Amino acid sequence: AIAYCNKLSLKENLTPCYSVSGVTDWESLAYSSIPTTSDDNWDALTYNEEADGYRLPTEAEWEWLARGGENYTYAGSNTVDDVAWYTTNTNDTGSREVKTKQANGYGLYDMSGNVYEWCYDWYGTVRSSTADTGASSSSDRVRRGGSWNRNDSRCAVSSRNFDYPYSHNINCGVRVVRSAN
Repeated sequence: AIAYCNKLSLKENLTPCYSVSGVTDWESLAYSSIPTTSDDNWDALTYNEEADGYRLPTEAEWEWLARGGENYTYAGSNTVDDVAWYTTNTNDTGSREVKTKQANGYGLYDMSGNVYEWCYDWYGTVRSSTADTGASSSSDRVRRGGSWNRNDSRCAVSSRNFDYPYSHNINCGVRVVRSAN
């Protein structure tokens, strides 16, 4: 996800948001060069908040986007079937085409269900004193939104999930963002 954000940024002549020690040429970085196990350099990536490129949302940003200026249980409704693909209505048969359910108040689709979405933050306990970029360290990164092969409670805007940052799962994807000027 990090490599994708940086590669897309470079393709559109934007400044990449992420730096990883030892990675100097994002444009020609091969997929096979991205770690599939824990890697100290990739785990210690840095995030340039001033960059104008694409990036993963922080967990706080993801929740703000999912709420869509509303106070529903799911992103756009209190009725899960209005807005989410999840285990009951997919029979665990895979993700669905986007924009086939109702949007939330910001016009965003699939913030609940379909696939989990990676966030930048490390997974940890969230308190009022937690920085807007989440926990300072962990072994897992945050995923939000629920998935086609999880129950409806996982699709709630408030539901939190996590996985190792190098995980590749059929029920997880990305939603990239850019900082507003």
